[in-house]
Amino acid sequence: MADLTFSCTGVRPEPYGAGPTLLFRLRIEETEGLRVHAIALRCQMRIEPVRRRYEPGEAELLGDLFGEPGRWGTTLKPLQFAHASLTVPGFTGSTETDLPVACTYDMEVASAKYFRALAGGEAPLLLLFSGTVFSGDQGFRAEPIPWHKETQFRLPVRVWQQMIEEYFPNSGWLRLRRDCLDALQQYRSARALPSWERVVEELLSSAPGPSGAGPSGEGTAQVGGPDRAGEGWAP
Repeated sequence: MADLTFSCTGVRPEPYGAGPTLLFRLRIEETEGLRVHAIALRCQMRIEPVRRRYEPGEAELLGDLFGEPGRWGTTLKPLQFAHASLTVPGFTGSTETDLPVACTYDMEVASAKYFRALAGGEAPLLLLFSGTVFSGDQGFRAEPIPWHKETQFRLPVRVWQQMIEEYFPNSGWLRLRRDCLDALQQYRSARALPSWERVVEELLSSAPGPSGAGPSGEGTAQVGGPDRAGEGWAP
């Protein structure tokens, strides 16, 4: 029976992917001396937030994920990062290969929110392996990869930041309800504003101050239409 061990030796951004992608460098060893014909490999990646320390600014940004730092003894639970799969070509002894992992900058996704909150250092990951290995010196046999095969890796935060900057330079994303987006589109069209940044800048410039009045002391008008079930909005 083939016995495989896995380790992750590095990571880098994929510069030419259809979307944000990280390439994790995997080293795979077969320790029983058998020839491996191929591996249908699956990998589940988890973030293990309890395995690093956080600066005060990071802790503040992580509040909506884990609550107040005083509760982190019970709330720092693993976060799902990614599922990835790969067909590994045949080898004898050991081999290295890149595992592509598609990422997201959608701030509604917990993993992206976590990475966005980190100023530096490393993000602790756990890689859990499964799949099927085809091995044998004469002919081949198919065997499942045991569920206990795993390895830890610390992802440098700068690599994540570099990847996001390559795909979304100096930008970020917000998800809005459709009625809010429609109202913003109407606002933009009525004023012939050239970009969404200009829309937001104009709305922010007229936002109410602490007293509820706009910059000139006047209240602001609602542009989102009437309140619908308490969900209308106004700048």
